[in-house]
Amino acid sequence: MRFRHRLAAAFTTLLLPLTGLVGLATPAQAAAASSAATATYARTQDWGSGFEGKWTVKNTGTTTLSSWTVEWDFPSGTSVTSAWDADVTSSGSHWTARNKSWNGSLAPGASVSFGFNGSGSGSPANCKLNGGSCDGGPSVPGDAAPSAPGTPTASGVTETSVKLSWSAATDDKGIKNYDVLRGGSKVATVTGTTYTDTGLTAGTDYSYTVQARDTADQTGPLSGAVAVRTTGGVVDPPPGSKVKLGYFTEWGVYGRNYHVKNLVTSGSAAKITHINYAFGNVKNGQCVLDDSYAATDKAYTADQSVSGTADTWDQPLRGNFNQLRQLKAKYPHIKVLYSFGGWTYSGGFGQAAQNPAAFAKSCKAVVEDPRWADVFDGIDIDWEYPNACGLTCDTSGPAAFKNLMSALRTEFGANYLVTAAITADGSSGGKIDAADYGGAAQYLDWYNVMTYDYFGAFDKDGPTAPHSPLTSYPGIPQAGFNSADAIAKLKSKGVPSAKLLLGIGFYGRGWTGVTQSAPGGAATGAAPGTYEAGIEDYKVLKNSCPATGTVAGTAYAYCGGNWWSYDTPATIGTKMAWAKNQNLGGAFFWEFSGDTSNGELVTAINNGLK
Repeated sequence: MRFRHRLAAAFTTLLLPLTGLVGLATPAQAAAASSAATATYARTQDWGSGFEGKWTVKNTGTTTLSSWTVEWDFPSGTSVTSAWDADVTSSGSHWTARNKSWNGSLAPGASVSFGFNGSGSGSPANCKLNGGSCDGGPSVPGDAAPSAPGTPTASGVTETSVKLSWSAATDDKGIKNYDVLRGGSKVATVTGTTYTDTGLTAGTDYSYTVQARDTADQTGPLSGAVAVRTTGGVVDPPPGSKVKLGYFTEWGVYGRNYHVKNLVTSGSAAKITHINYAFGNVKNGQCVLDDSYAATDKAYTADQSVSGTADTWDQPLRGNFNQLRQLKAKYPHIKVLYSFGGWTYSGGFGQAAQNPAAFAKSCKAVVEDPRWADVFDGIDIDWEYPNACGLTCDTSGPAAFKNLMSALRTEFGANYLVTAAITADGSSGGKIDAADYGGAAQYLDWYNVMTYDYFGAFDKDGPTAPHSPLTSYPGIPQAGFNSADAIAKLKSKGVPSAKLLLGIGFYGRGWTGVTQSAPGGAATGAAPGTYEAGIEDYKVLKNSCPATGTVAGTAYAYCGGNWWSYDTPATIGTKMAWAKNQNLGGAFFWEFSGDTSNGELVTAINNGLK
């Protein structure tokens, strides 16, 4: 998609420099080492390039503590970048956290936690609490944290329950119990190595991990995750039913103020079958998380969230991923795919094509990260364009795309969706001819054929033309630049009709300086747009520049010297009828936030594909 330039995030994270934190700390050490208190550490989140850590100080003695100081060492390359509920300072690799004025006093049995964001991959060592051992004993450092338990196995799965079993963790002082986590949130603490989780929802995906606690209540690392789907519930659509898929953009939570809950309030969630979450990045030949704040960290209040429950600062997963988890719980029929690439991030696919197996392995690791393993049902690859030019030019050869898709299917297996968004250039010798889309189709569930962005003010002088023509028409500026020709070419290369989805844009493209209403007029440049010149959402255009005609199955509008083309509910109805007549697998659209608040365009797609 030509217009998928990443919008500059309106959010910036305020990190106090550590030199500033030094001035906030009191210079004196706590007066005496206490053997009647413990300090335990847990890594509560990990996003690859950084992590969130939490220390908990507990008064295990019989007298009140008036203050506390926790010290530890990090290995080279690991550091604290911001902290809360404590004043954190450093001297080289040695870190010191002192209580705030309001949380230093701890009565017997009381505890307090403080947290921090960090960079690097190391863990604390040589812990001291008020100069003594962090485990309440005389030795320094305290005892080691437990090992990770074995990855749980699931048995006895019913509509509402599952039995989990795992191999024991080890610890130098002994294991006290285990925390069982469902979707990253603790649901039980047990002394044995089995647990039966009940009260589940039929036909729903869950993910479980286990974490051990030692006799000092220190927690070890999480086990591997096991995915479980309860029986019964909403079944997958029957064979032959149509896919109705929309893209949800990661950056939409900023300037567009569009969130997962909008899919509920607009009524769209009940009318779609799939969501592509856009976009993961492709760097150094690997899939990587792009914006961790939007994806996993952004906190939602109760009124903003799908579930109506507010996020807490210490929950394992927040952001869009947690909201998508809540959406799937509310609408179990929806499948979510993680889309990688797009116009801006396609430059990394050339390197990925040099080692398809390693690329596929990296993608599986991101999609099935234990913190959100239950959120995604598959992967979508949006490579713009294999062996052709988009924002950058790729020269990996005509077989590269097929090889990459083969590796992804091998890695993900038959139970995951593997799809791709591809060019709709139906011209002779064009982008469809540049890669082996026919050969790759055997590995994919479907193609999202991007049948839009054919014409626009990237050609500032015009001529004016619809950006998403369904068919050719007299005077079309470029032969083969229309949906019908693109679909026909893909079919001729052996792609089954049922594996082709027709693309719809929930936006218009426009020119300014135009003097005629009919298509084919000259222009002087791009028409003004809310976020980018030459582009505007349907929800704006339907009122600011209503349609004045149709051409090639798409609406156009002429107003005040501006000329726009975009799809309306009526033209979408025409396109859906055409897609059904062609026996296509369904339709997809870019993207949810361009629609009206009551989901006019999603409704038109849903009605047209029934």
